[in-house]
Amino acid sequence: MLVWLVATLAGVAVTSFAADADLKVVDPGTPDGAPSDAIVLFDGKDLSQWHAEDGGPARWKVENGCAQVNGTGSIFTRQEFGACQLHVEFATPAQVEGNGQDRGNSGVYLQGRYEMQVLDGYHNKTYNDGQIGAFYGNFAPLVNAARKPGEWQAYDIVFHPPKLAADGKTVEPGSFTVLLNGVLVQDHVPVKSSTTAAAFHDIVPKGPLVLQDHGHPVRYRKVWIRPL
Repeated sequence: MLVWLVATLAGVAVTSFAADADLKVVDPGTPDGAPSDAIVLFDGKDLSQWHAEDGGPARWKVENGCAQVNGTGSIFTRQEFGACQLHVEFATPAQVEGNGQDRGNSGVYLQGRYEMQVLDGYHNKTYNDGQIGAFYGNFAPLVNAARKPGEWQAYDIVFHPPKLAADGKTVEPGSFTVLLNGVLVQDHVPVKSSTTAAAFHDIVPKGPLVLQDHGHPVRYRKVWIRPL
């Protein structure tokens, strides 16, 4: 009270502190689960929330709680999303075949446009912005945090999409902040335009999440998303 009185007499503006606000309560769930307000996109049982590129049912192999790329094409979520927090777990093949981009290659596309690279990055050299942890074709990861082939890995992604400015032409960049296996690999990097092999290329407020079929038997599990 004394500080407020002195500041007021001195003509200094004082910011009052409101009482504690009633925040939305989110149960974080178990360490292996999803938060209570998350949309679970794959629970290990089926791909009912996904479709194939032709609009038909997703045809990836579902077995032992995971979905595996099998050459039937990329899969798309039936629901579309804008800004979000995304968690997705994946494993590249335990049996190592090929080198560089021809080794455990897949990808997680936000809005079907902006790819976070999935690749076997364990002792596997390739170009910097094509490594695991890269915002493909745009930014190399800060570090290589890859686990061994066959081991489960996790992306935790905070994504804000780019948008058109009021003039309808200028692009206001979005952003990616990404942790790979709990390690920061993209630190609020700008998102301006779609990456190569993207299913879509225009700037929109919402779009589907896409998991890429690059011809390698990469497995996925525990995919959930929180719209922001």
